[in-house]
Amino acid sequence: MTPEHQYMSPEDEWDRDLLLDPAWEKQQRKTFTAWCNSHLRKAGTQIENIEDDFRNGLKLMLLLEVISGGLPKPDKGKMRFHKIANVNKALDFICSKGVKLVSIGAEEIVDGNTKMTLGMIWTIILRFAIQDISVEETSAKEGLLLWCQRKTAPYRNVNVQNFHISWKDGLALCALIHRHRPDLIDYSKLRKDDPIGNLNTAFEVAEKYLDIPKMLDAEDIVNTPKPDEKAIMTYVSCFYHAFAGAEQAETAANRICKVLAVNQENEKLMEEYEKLASELLEWIRKTIPWLENRMAEQQMKAMQQKLEDFRDYRRIHKPPRVQEKCQLEINFNTLQTKLRLSNRPAFMPSEGKMVSDIANAWKGLEQVEKGYEEWLLTEIRRLERLDHLAEKFKQKCSLHQSWTSGKEELLSMKDYESASLMEIRALMRKHEAFESDLAAHQDRVEQIAAIAQELNELDYHDASSVNARCQGICDQWDNLGTLTQKRRDSLERVEKLWETIDQLYLEFAKRAAPFNNWMDGAMEDLQDMFIVHSTEEIHSLITAHDQFKATLPEADKERMATMGIQSEIVKIAQTYGIKLSGVNPYTNLSPQDITNKWEAVKHLVPLRDQMLQEEVARQQANERLRRQFAAQANIIGPWIQTKMEEIGHVSVDIAGSLEEQMNNLKQYEQNIINYKCNIDKLEGDHQLSQESLIFDNKHTNYTMEHIRVGWEQLLTTIARTINEVENQILTRDAKGISQEQLNEFRASFNHFDRRNGMMDPDDFRACLISMGYDLGEVEFARIMTLVDSNNTGVVTFQAFIDFMTRETAETDTADQVMASFKILASDKAYITVDELRRELPAEQAEYCISRMTRYIGADGPAGALDYISFSSALYGESDL
Repeated sequence: MTPEHQYMSPEDEWDRDLLLDPAWEKQQRKTFTAWCNSHLRKAGTQIENIEDDFRNGLKLMLLLEVISGGLPKPDKGKMRFHKIANVNKALDFICSKGVKLVSIGAEEIVDGNTKMTLGMIWTIILRFAIQDISVEETSAKEGLLLWCQRKTAPYRNVNVQNFHISWKDGLALCALIHRHRPDLIDYSKLRKDDPIGNLNTAFEVAEKYLDIPKMLDAEDIVNTPKPDEKAIMTYVSCFYHAFAGAEQAETAANRICKVLAVNQENEKLMEEYEKLASELLEWIRKTIPWLENRMAEQQMKAMQQKLEDFRDYRRIHKPPRVQEKCQLEINFNTLQTKLRLSNRPAFMPSEGKMVSDIANAWKGLEQVEKGYEEWLLTEIRRLERLDHLAEKFKQKCSLHQSWTSGKEELLSMKDYESASLMEIRALMRKHEAFESDLAAHQDRVEQIAAIAQELNELDYHDASSVNARCQGICDQWDNLGTLTQKRRDSLERVEKLWETIDQLYLEFAKRAAPFNNWMDGAMEDLQDMFIVHSTEEIHSLITAHDQFKATLPEADKERMATMGIQSEIVKIAQTYGIKLSGVNPYTNLSPQDITNKWEAVKHLVPLRDQMLQEEVARQQANERLRRQFAAQANIIGPWIQTKMEEIGHVSVDIAGSLEEQMNNLKQYEQNIINYKCNIDKLEGDHQLSQESLIFDNKHTNYTMEHIRVGWEQLLTTIARTINEVENQILTRDAKGISQEQLNEFRASFNHFDRRNGMMDPDDFRACLISMGYDLGEVEFARIMTLVDSNNTGVVTFQAFIDFMTRETAETDTADQVMASFKILASDKAYITVDELRRELPAEQAEYCISRMTRYIGADGPAGALDYISFSSALYGESDL
């Protein structure tokens, strides 16, 4: 074997021509000597001649000690075998580092073999300066080349393809320096046609500012067709090591900025949640007293305005708050997912602003709201009843007062004192008829008193006027009774003085009075006001009216019989030539009065028919409104329930990707939103029903309140389901979970899901076992605290996905952030304000400075900051 090949290794085949070229040997000698001296100077020594100064093995062992350490002590003798022993110790150390030395022997080094010595030094350079360079898992040489290519890619006239001719013009070296230290070289002033100037500029700047000794000669490189690859690689590797620290600091700074950006974004989301929660709770706090106010209005119009205000609240003011509440829950879930994915502690809102607090406040609002609507409707019914009773009271009072008008004066007359016997008897009979009439009116007085009592019990606003009028009527009635008894006593005293009585007049009076009273009662009933709420009630009134009409023929017979008495009187008078005065002495009722009232009764009958039929039409219209509302409600109610069930199935469906599911859910949500017009139409039908004072509906079990609550739940559920898929996408992308893994998780969950989106603990245990988990009681209990932190007794699909994601994905940790800060702090246990501001962007630097606590160690300068506790606090391992 020739000397030129004696130090080639299997890992590094060198071309034979390279080793024989004097120019390359010269370059290697200069470069390797400079490289060795760059390390030996740390031990206070250097070499002048590479093949001579390593011959005794002492400086060779010193070089390896400086580079790596751990060598045995050298032999101190100066004999040849001492030198060979020292060189062998050095070669053995190199072999212990995994380097195969082929045909390199200690004797050749001791004898000053130049080629063998250069080969040995190159082996050391490869192992200790180049071998650990790796970019994207390439070999050392390829990694160093790739690093150079990336760093110089943006520069004009630079195209690094190898470690020989690509470096001849010096621009690549200048570009490497400018890329990392633009303050040292003005690259724009360099010219490609000045390679020696460029190379010397790079050599001088590197030696002066980067502590890289001059290892090459500009003229040798320019004048050599193909510079020595080993020499160039050795020199360029020094730049890699010089700048590696800066790149490591840059990588650490980037990692810290990324972590801080996550914290800043999360804090912004927390502030937004707190603000939205505060606004929603404040609105609820202000709304509840309004709904709790049960101060009833005295007028129907005012109460109806309250009902209209409540409708505006339900239609206009509340829906945006429902959306805010749903959005708040979605924001909270999204924030917790982001915190969990970034390995941060869960967000704990301020006291009283938890999602559960808002839900409880909302529940309280809806309970008060429901009670308020029920109170409004009850009050409106009460006022309707009061208005009806008040009108009825006024009508009966007017009829009664019309009848009593002048009665007290009549009963107080002394006409019997100057009357004849016939007149006295007539007065007596007339008084008897009055008493009969008086008794007949007793029922009306009792009705007036009963209505007044009911108005008082229902808290009628003008009860004082009602009571005063009722009291006046009662007092007058008592006085009439007293006067009636006094007049009867007077008439009876003189009645014995008179004997003659006209029986026919008496009979007419006796029959005419009750018949007249019957007609008065009939007229009163025919004009009686009524209020009904159903077709059954109006048909009941119609039946009663038909029964009344059936009595008219019998009443007409009574009328004709009564009028026949008057005809008999006239006939007798004509027969016997009696001159009649034209006035019945026993009654103020004339035949014409009977006839007129009878005609009035007959006139009122069709009017009553018309009123009843109009009410029938109104009740039929109300029934149509009931059926119209029921028809829609019976469709919308089941539709909402069906959609709720479908959404429950969609949440665990594994068909398609998450993006496809999201698109399907968005379309599903749009279809639900498009259905809103049916809800609005039903609201319109509901308002028509309330305006028509319809408060019951036997055709449906769904009330408008049921539909509203169901609709709001449906909107909230579809929004939550979309948010769950969004969180799954966020989880998948953040944690690197594949779609196939998520599908596998969903399939496993569905297989053991027997509760429509939830698993019992036993089913969850079976699911985990089926996926390969070896579970003991303690481990399973630990897992349950993760997936069911609130002890609900079930595991939801989202909790299952979160757990499986944590099990299969990598996360950033507090230790990683500490390591990054340690790099920026140059391995110190503390970091200074200046270092933070130099290494991090301004916003992130100030964020750290404002939150880091002071370093308490004795080795830190004034103002030093504790980055270790800060890193722990970022991940919830201590208080920030």
